[in-house]
Amino acid sequence: MTITSALLKHLKEPALFEALAELPSGELSTLKRFKVFNPSTGELLAELPDMGVEEVRIAIDRAEAAQEKWAGLTARERSNILWNWHRLILQHSDDLAAILTAEMGKPLAEAKSEVAHAAAYLQWYAEEANRIYGETISAPSNDRRMLVIKQPVGIVGAITPWNFPASMVARKISPALAAGCTVIIKPAEQTPLVAGAMFALTRLAGFPEGVVNLVYAAEGEAVGTELCTNAKVRKISFTGSTEVGRILMRQCSDQIKRISFELGGNAPFIVFDDADIDEAVDGAIQAKFRNAGQTCVSANRLYVQAAVYDEFAEKFAHRVQSLVVGDGFDSATTVGPLIDERALFKMKQHIDDALAQGAQVRCGGRQCGNDGTFFQPTVITNVSKTMKLAQEETFGPLAPIIRFDDADEVIREANDTIYGLAAYFYASNMKRVWRVAEALEYGMVGVNTGRMSSEAAPFGGMKQSGIGREGSRHGLEDYLEMKYICLGGL
Repeated sequence: MTITSALLKHLKEPALFEALAELPSGELSTLKRFKVFNPSTGELLAELPDMGVEEVRIAIDRAEAAQEKWAGLTARERSNILWNWHRLILQHSDDLAAILTAEMGKPLAEAKSEVAHAAAYLQWYAEEANRIYGETISAPSNDRRMLVIKQPVGIVGAITPWNFPASMVARKISPALAAGCTVIIKPAEQTPLVAGAMFALTRLAGFPEGVVNLVYAAEGEAVGTELCTNAKVRKISFTGSTEVGRILMRQCSDQIKRISFELGGNAPFIVFDDADIDEAVDGAIQAKFRNAGQTCVSANRLYVQAAVYDEFAEKFAHRVQSLVVGDGFDSATTVGPLIDERALFKMKQHIDDALAQGAQVRCGGRQCGNDGTFFQPTVITNVSKTMKLAQEETFGPLAPIIRFDDADEVIREANDTIYGLAAYFYASNMKRVWRVAEALEYGMVGVNTGRMSSEAAPFGGMKQSGIGREGSRHGLEDYLEMKYICLGGL
């Protein structure tokens, strides 16, 4: 690994990351490298080993060698090591946040919040490791006893996304480790550096050799295929697009391999006429523009009831105009860059399509800055459901506002998608709140809030937004096998 001064200048302890994130010499069969750039400045941050199938197999073999011993530790012993990792993440949180901002672009304050969120998952599952319970069952006769125990699934392959590269590592592998599974992590090629730093800290935390394994790769296809088709890997956890999720699911199907997928979203954000409009505007800013709109739970379609449409649109556009676009290391910045040129192209494509069909730009609408992949936070009105921005996930700072008349109409429109990850709505009438919350076909529903993610709550979607849940006590169950034992002859 080669780390440049463009990254090192932001770190308080550069030697720690530079030394510990380096893989042992002689481990790699390839001399190929790939580059990681800062999307705000275009600066080269690092060159990493571009691993392939052979390196993945080495990682799997190491995980296999460590699996029995790791599963054989007591829950308390695994918990203590997770606590160590949690402590180290907090101890080095400033450097982790700086690495995250450099490679992903998000404002430093958001990066610090993400690192804290990652640590919260480690804390939660360090505690949950001690709460893996079985059960006894009343037997039909007195000569037997019936009980259920829970055991680790085995080796887990975890593939993490670029938009939350720290918290997704923690959210995926902390329950696996708590359950007694060994893991192989493949971070996104755009943002692998914070995962590398967190991996370095696992060594200091005391994880035995082979329990946590890291694979860097510029292209994920070969790595993903090997993880999905290698019989030694018992479970795949993936966060990314629905298109890639379908491919991985097919690859896992021959072995009936356990999977947890968090896939695409197309989140509706609904404002009813009895809502507190100022609070709804605040929530929409959070749900739409956090991480420059590059979140799987980002509000993609803003539905506003006709009676309050003009008021909401005016107040919302005014607030959006006050957002500051820039380098994440600038303390004034509230919206960072898009991750790459493809993301810029999609923003422009969605805006052009909407304007061609009669939509109007209330604010923003253009790329900005001389360097980097910056785009103005954009609000569009006079939007119809036939437009691309209403049908597809934009994954950028673009907020289309759609007018609706009644609850039945907006529920139909909100549910008219293959996705079902997150939804939001603002209302005050409790009868309406319960009715809409239950009618929305989404795995997570935020009522009068624009932010709902928590390590204590199950995160995941319905329909083609995924399978399984992450976080909460339910997230641990996805890494455990249930075994029924019948004791006869008693």
